[in-house]
Amino acid sequence: MDIKQLCLDMMSSSKYRNKGISVDKYQELLNIQGANQFKELMKALNELEDECVFVRDARDRYFLAEELGYVKGVLKVNPKGFGFIDTDEGSWYVNRESMNLALNNDVVFAQTKSFPDGSSEAVVVRILERNTKNVIGTIKVRDGRKYFLPDSNFNDHTFTITNMEDFKVVNDSKVLVVITKYGKTLKAKIERVIGYKYDPGVDILSVLLEHNIEPEFPQEVLDELKNIPESVQEKDKAGRVDCTDELIITIDGEDARDLDDAVSVSKIENGYRLSVHIADVSYYVREGSEINAEAYQRGTSVYVADRVVPMLPHYLSNGICSLNPKVERCAMTCDMNIDTSGTIISYKIYPSIIKTTERMTYTAVNKIIDGDEETCAQYPHLLEMVKDMLALSQIIRTRREGLGAIDFDTREGKVILDEQGKPIDVVLRERGIAERIIEDFMIQANECVAAHVKWMEIPSVYRIHEQPEPKKMRDFVKIANIMGYKFKGNVMNLRPKQCQQMLEDAKNTPEYPVLSVYLLRCMAKARYDAKPIGHFGLALNDYTHFTSPIRRYPDLIVHRMLRKYYINGLTDAGIMEKDEKWVEKAAIQCSDTEVNAVMAERDVDDMKKAEYMEKHIGEEYPGIISSVTKFGIFVELANTIEGLVHVSNLEDHYDYDEDSRSLIGRGSGTVLKMGMPVMVKVLDASRFKKQVDFQLVNEKGIKSKKDKDKKSKDKKDKKLKKPEHKPKKSKKEFEKRKRK
Repeated sequence: MDIKQLCLDMMSSSKYRNKGISVDKYQELLNIQGANQFKELMKALNELEDECVFVRDARDRYFLAEELGYVKGVLKVNPKGFGFIDTDEGSWYVNRESMNLALNNDVVFAQTKSFPDGSSEAVVVRILERNTKNVIGTIKVRDGRKYFLPDSNFNDHTFTITNMEDFKVVNDSKVLVVITKYGKTLKAKIERVIGYKYDPGVDILSVLLEHNIEPEFPQEVLDELKNIPESVQEKDKAGRVDCTDELIITIDGEDARDLDDAVSVSKIENGYRLSVHIADVSYYVREGSEINAEAYQRGTSVYVADRVVPMLPHYLSNGICSLNPKVERCAMTCDMNIDTSGTIISYKIYPSIIKTTERMTYTAVNKIIDGDEETCAQYPHLLEMVKDMLALSQIIRTRREGLGAIDFDTREGKVILDEQGKPIDVVLRERGIAERIIEDFMIQANECVAAHVKWMEIPSVYRIHEQPEPKKMRDFVKIANIMGYKFKGNVMNLRPKQCQQMLEDAKNTPEYPVLSVYLLRCMAKARYDAKPIGHFGLALNDYTHFTSPIRRYPDLIVHRMLRKYYINGLTDAGIMEKDEKWVEKAAIQCSDTEVNAVMAERDVDDMKKAEYMEKHIGEEYPGIISSVTKFGIFVELANTIEGLVHVSNLEDHYDYDEDSRSLIGRGSGTVLKMGMPVMVKVLDASRFKKQVDFQLVNEKGIKSKKDKDKKSKDKKDKKLKKPEHKPKKSKKEFEKRKRK
């Protein structure tokens, strides 16, 4: 018998679920006889405890961990020292003293506790997995003694560098160290001297290396590039459809170099023909090659403020694989005939040879759409197609909106750097009609290919987005209600259209950015999987990533599997079974590398935004409260820079109200809640800590909800009340009153 499973089944039953079971009780219930069976029982219980499924109370009774408020998740440490444990069910605050030597990104097991005010905290009980290995910091030299100062907050930990004398380092040398032993004192060794702390580019390179993102490619990868030609050869054209005479354009940003998608649109009877041509990267990056192995490890290109760390070497990403203008390139084409309702009525997927007619930018296409005479005169041969592209894009978008696709339309900041890498401005990224057109076309191609590989039962990876957890959605509904928006729907059986409707109701209001971002945070994270379970946010049953194989490895997998099983017609069951197992593993790898890249990009943005604000300390800005916690409020400025107003920097004493997610002043009654407009002064900023601190301006002048309601009621009453008729006073009476 499987004692471990029996123990779990018994504990999960309604009879014992909340009562706990002792070892003696288990012996009795399972009829454990003899020393050997007892050893098996203890082994099973110990394993369940090690796996964080069971916990014991003070009386040595076993319980399901979740029943006693235990959670398992990833610890995220804030630069100020506190942290949060992120789990599938929610997020729990952890104060500095409750981390039990856990570090940022460690997987931890923690016990949660609730307080009378409705708030909750977590205490780390056990560290399950160490995920902080690379640490970036600075060597400081004082009185002839060298020591290591980490960039990130390690709370009460200290560092001992075991190989300091092996490197020629000076004061303010930036280094990468690797932790070799964990504890209150972290033992580490220098892996690499990055450069001088204040040299241009060293700060961003440090963040990349901290996330294990290496800008340089190994020599064995570079050596393989010598076997790849710079241009398309005659032998490369075999088995490909010649599309070189078609009107095909790429549309990207001005600074893009890796052009992996091109489009052409033409009218057909009752609709349009959309051809999406994607760089045929899998033709050059073959299985078993060093280039492929390196691409798999990288998983994605990383885009930070002043550079791109490509998934593939520039020779490929900017060269033979890039759909550069007016040169022949190998492509994988998805041809779709789409009717006026946005439905694909027929499609073809095939390898092709293309020659793009123009390398267009979003700016230029937006000008054509706006009717700019100079731009239209420059591209007269594109005017009709751009008109058709706009019409087809609207058809595709209308269909997707009808399905319930959620358009979060979140604001994104762009940091402008000078030649020395110093931030000179932070602006909002503009997203015009041309950007939306290309987004619509790429989504359409991704959906079409996903349905195809699913129907063909080809081993592949899919882009999936699961339905959000009911608990998280309940939290969102509560916040939305506080901000004055009613959610229509059942969080237990949620549909994308319900989320779409709420955002639509809030469109063009000051609260929209906060509401949109908060809803986005409540969503499950999109990821890659070998099973096509659908995409909630896009309201699609089938979805994959096919359109960016230069910068995303999942797209490269999809191309490779299409070539192997659809175009080449492979039917070997053994190879297919092997590929099915491999794509399961590859999907996890692609999801992990994507998350790591996003974190690196976010860290660089935070660092550069904080560096920009270092020059604006003492200045005042309007902002909106984007988040409220028991330790303070986060305020976001119009340019997306976010900073913390810590409770210690508030004049009044504030209590945190869990139900309303707000801070309430004891003396003033002032209510600080999400979506509220405020004025803040920049109190401090640090590029090294990647943080900005604000202070509220005129805190006492901020009206509480009670005051606002009273003012609104008085105004309403005044409007409803009919004015009394009073006779005019004579000049004599007026002078008499004035003297009094």
